[in-house]
Order: sequence, then C-alpha cells, then structure tokens
Amino acid sequence: MMKTVYVSLLGIVGLGFAAFFFITMGPMFIANPDLIGAIKSGFVNPYAAGFSTDAVCCWLVLALWVTYEKFELGIKHGWIALLLGIVPGVATGFALYLVIRMRQTTAAKAS
Repeated sequence: MMKTVYVSLLGIVGLGFAAFFFITMGPMFIANPDLIGAIKSGFVNPYAAGFSTDAVCCWLVLALWVTYEKFELGIKHGWIALLLGIVPGVATGFALYLVIRMRQTTAAKAS
C-alpha cells in the first residue's frame, strides 16, 4: 500500500512539474527560441539567481548519485533521469530516478 502511494505521489510531483514547465515556458520559448536568453533569464536578479543556482547544484548532486549507484549497485537507465533533469527539470528527473532505483533494488532483493 505505502509503495503504491509513494510511486503515485512521485508521479504526481514529477509529471505535475513537467506540465507546469511546458505550459508556462513552452509558449514563450516557441515564440522566441533563444536558448541562451532563456538560460540567462533565470539569473535576472539575486532571488532568481539563487533559485537557479540551487536547481543546477541539485542536478549536479543527482548526477553524482546516479553515477555512483550505477557502479556500486548496478542501477541502470539513470541517464534518462539526468536528461529529464535538464528539461523539464530536476523535480521530474529526480522523481523518475527514485522510481527506477526502487524497482531495480526491489528486483535485486527478490532474486
């Protein structure tokens, strides 16, 4: 029961953020597909820069964790989470990685 709730909530958060990201940022990026400008706009003031730097550092921590567990635990397909951590964002990539990890560690324990 708890596992189902956990995976469901991860899905809601991960997919919810992805939906928010594409609904709010998609039309602006389609109208003006300037990737460098879009990245720079995350650093327009100290508050935005703080949140953007936090997101970048969270992605780096996720990348270190995915890489470490690939070699230590044999967790596969973490690279997909890292790609989704770039677009739409870390919330989606991290949620996916937790599901990938849970399924693979549960399968390893069962065998």
